[in-house]
Amino acid sequence: MFKSVSHKLNRLRLTLNGQRNFLIYCSVAVGLFGGLAAVALKFLVHLMEGLSRDISSHLPYHIIYVFLPALGILLTVAWHHLINRDKMQKGIGNILVNIKKNRSNIRLNNIYSHLVTSSLTVGFGGSSGLEAPIVCTGAALGSNLGRLFKLSPYEKTVLIAAGASAGIAAVFNSPIAGVLFSLEILIGEITIPTFIPLLIASATGVVVSKILYSGQLFHLVTDGWVMPALPFYVLLGLLCGWVSIYIAKVGGSLEKGIFMGQNRYVRAIMGGLILGVMIMVFPPLFAEGYHYLQEILNGNIEALKEETFFGASLSNPLLMLLFIAGLVLMKIVAAGITIGSGGNGGTFAPTMFTGAFLGLLVAFGVNQTGLIHLNTSNFIAVGMAGALSGVLHAPLTAIFLIAEITGGYVLFIPLMIVSAISYIIAKLSNPHNMYWHQLVHENNIHPGQDYQMLNNIALDAIINKKFTAINKQMPLTSLHQILANTDANIFPILTAAGELEGVIWMDEIRRHLFGTDTEGETVADIMVAPPALIAHTDTVSRVMELFDSLEVWQLPVMKDGLFIGFVGKSALLSKYREIMIKQHRDTDLFAHH
Repeated sequence: MFKSVSHKLNRLRLTLNGQRNFLIYCSVAVGLFGGLAAVALKFLVHLMEGLSRDISSHLPYHIIYVFLPALGILLTVAWHHLINRDKMQKGIGNILVNIKKNRSNIRLNNIYSHLVTSSLTVGFGGSSGLEAPIVCTGAALGSNLGRLFKLSPYEKTVLIAAGASAGIAAVFNSPIAGVLFSLEILIGEITIPTFIPLLIASATGVVVSKILYSGQLFHLVTDGWVMPALPFYVLLGLLCGWVSIYIAKVGGSLEKGIFMGQNRYVRAIMGGLILGVMIMVFPPLFAEGYHYLQEILNGNIEALKEETFFGASLSNPLLMLLFIAGLVLMKIVAAGITIGSGGNGGTFAPTMFTGAFLGLLVAFGVNQTGLIHLNTSNFIAVGMAGALSGVLHAPLTAIFLIAEITGGYVLFIPLMIVSAISYIIAKLSNPHNMYWHQLVHENNIHPGQDYQMLNNIALDAIINKKFTAINKQMPLTSLHQILANTDANIFPILTAAGELEGVIWMDEIRRHLFGTDTEGETVADIMVAPPALIAHTDTVSRVMELFDSLEVWQLPVMKDGLFIGFVGKSALLSKYREIMIKQHRDTDLFAHH
């Protein structure tokens, strides 16, 4: 039934609309549903957070905070295991994997599973963010809409980015930042054919969010910045760069998993209880921490004394400074434990939180000296941008996101200075952001449009399965009979079961056939091992890397231990050129439509 509906819709689309126009209509749909998903997620999390805080307020020292995160993570793990059967793909990194290796196809269950699991994790106090789950939800919406209408991998990639833009834009009510996030993180380039659908989806998501859930995450009224504060913004930029490196390393390590020798449910409980103890000591670590972030933006630093059992001692400025420094260091640890023990969330919000409290640390500390008075709210807002810029390697996203969600457009110069310094320091430490770092080193996936276009090629489409197998016992003098009926340059030597024993090259055959003494020699005498074997599941980008590094033009392909054919570099380059021409033609059609 699904295929029948898809076929009819596809025929209608081809009849009524040009391909480029239809992508615009799809981006509106993705923006609409992405906005609805963001509203649903914000509503669910705020409902559960309110319930959690209400329960804790009736207990001494808010002791329930020790157990609530474990409950949320445990429920998330149970959903992932029992309902999703371990098929949900968590994290923005998996979106990039699907774009690069899976022709931009994302499982259908990712549309709803992230909404449920992230609301359970964060709603019960898990110290992570909702941005990665809503990006995953929007991306899944875009991918599956593209699959429904049988769009090309390139068009599905645009819709994935459109869904991600809509999700970010709707969560923060920041359309420009939503577009820039997808361009800097997911696509990596800015072109008109990608920019327009993203802009439309992002704007649609914000409109839906404002209509249904108009609350702003943060609100800041600022009088601007002053020149005497400039050296301290430079200092903040340096600190943000170093803290970004800390976030990427500590968060990345913990997110890979904790207590890995234990059962998944034991890991969830143990990680949740450790997180609960951390929240007892540092209550602002509870959930996203946006409640406390708004309080300090409002200048109410006294709010940090709430709910902690040693709040009275924080009246001492030195102890308050140490407490704030503790929050800067511990938020990403708490987020890593949340995700590493099985919870669902992202490091986007923890990064903003860390940057905000780093800005508070600098401003509050300098103000205690009496030498100069710094605008605390300004440093909090700019610190968020600095941390995001360094961790994501996305300075434009950081600048416009903070400017939009805080209304602090008058802070553009400090935002630019701090974001640029942080980005440079983080980039010197690692050329890839935290999403790409793991993919490059563990999955051999690289950023860039060339790799994306290469991986849009199905390996099976370029395998030459018309080969002439040779038995290694065949006399060399009999090879001329085979050569007369083929133009192949390489021949596989196979066993009776189809296993590859070696290959022989045409150049080697010529040297022996025209030699002076070939009597008694067999194919086994000139057979060699291939320089490399390709698995039928390998990406085309990896195949190209093998061709370039080994300087060969033909490689054998194996499936389940059996030889199935050869891949030639010429065929690969020809297919790559065909896809590139088609994509450029589509781009030109869109640009002139």
